Amino acid sequence: MDGNRYDALIIGGGPGGSATAAYLARAGKRVLLLEKEHFPRFHIGESLLPYNRRLFAEMGVLPALEAAGFPRKFGAQFHIGNGSKSVKFVFRQGRFTREPEAFQVERAKFDHILLQHARGSGAEVREGWTVNKFSRNDNAIVIHARDSTGGNHAFQGAFLIDASGRSNVTGNQDELRVIHQNLKKLAVFGHFSGVRLDEGEAAGDTVIVRLKNKWFWVIPLSVEKVSVGCVMDQAEFVESRETPADIFTRLWQSSPPLRERLGNARLLGAIQTTSDFSYYNRRFVGPRLLRVGDAAGFMDPIFSAGVYLAMYSGKLAAQTVLTSLAAGDDGGRRLAAYEKRVRFAVQFYWKMVEHFYTTPFIELFFAPKENFKLASAVNAALAGELEGPWTLRWRMRFFFWLVKLQGRRPFVPRISFD
Repeated sequence: MDGNRYDALIIGGGPGGSATAAYLARAGKRVLLLEKEHFPRFHIGESLLPYNRRLFAEMGVLPALEAAGFPRKFGAQFHIGNGSKSVKFVFRQGRFTREPEAFQVERAKFDHILLQHARGSGAEVREGWTVNKFSRNDNAIVIHARDSTGGNHAFQGAFLIDASGRSNVTGNQDELRVIHQNLKKLAVFGHFSGVRLDEGEAAGDTVIVRLKNKWFWVIPLSVEKVSVGCVMDQAEFVESRETPADIFTRLWQSSPPLRERLGNARLLGAIQTTSDFSYYNRRFVGPRLLRVGDAAGFMDPIFSAGVYLAMYSGKLAAQTVLTSLAAGDDGGRRLAAYEKRVRFAVQFYWKMVEHFYTTPFIELFFAPKENFKLASAVNAALAGELEGPWTLRWRMRFFFWLVKLQGRRPFVPRISFD
């Protein structure tokens, strides 16, 4: 088994797995990453956060991403579906936001660049390999995998990083998944040409249109291609008995802001659907095991935090593994510290998502004011600021307290979705 023994084993080659592998391999560790698909492959979740850029720079992959020509994203705009209100956040205008721009990416190309970078950094990457289960012995952790020809193999490592995304390999094996009962959603989406975008740098904005109990995204992937999708209750979709294309068309045609942008749009390919159940695992770690990204928990993508949380947790996982390897132990307390930091980040965005579906949050969100610099605090949250100072954290707590107050004794105008 010596030839099959590694410092770290990684399940999954998405952004979280690739980031973890790159950090570890660049530190000189022997890393094996197994990915069940062959890249490039299609994936949804195309809008990134500004704070991704510092991770790209640390990994050494930023020049390759800049050379890829992805659209630059300087802000995000939100609209009420009936056209009555809108609000725009420009990242560089936030007083607490330290990163002013992000990328909009076609994930097949973006994820492939990251995986190739992990390979180029020294990680052993095998595509077309499916991990079936994991087990432990006294001083290591073992994964049991099947190659593309059906052959079975076992690999041993000092640590295992589960970056398997919503496949949730280790979380499902340990029966840890908890479904969010109020966020059983479904996404209906497609790629379009001919979508009207704004002029200038605002052409790269993510545009969110909030209907009464659902929302649309508009994400420019290039001059010719724009991703448009709707996140809605799965129960509503099933009860409608419409085809995905019919319900998608009916919904965007009901909204003036969407009609303005999609009136001359042409569908590229087909309308697709994907289940969008939000969940979390009760534990993010186990003995010699760390879960990153969606393998720790998946949430509604309204704030585009998925890729950033995957890579942020991947960086923390790599740091935890490196210090534990240096100490020559199983990382017990360090894994607990990792879980605490990642859980804080996940819970922060969970709170944002849960509130987004409430009217008091929307009413306050669409009436931003710089009293107490609250609008700047929200701007930083939208950009991906997870480790800001207390001066930022107390403002976000105050913002959520005001949301609660708005639900009881309104102090900003009510919003109607009709």
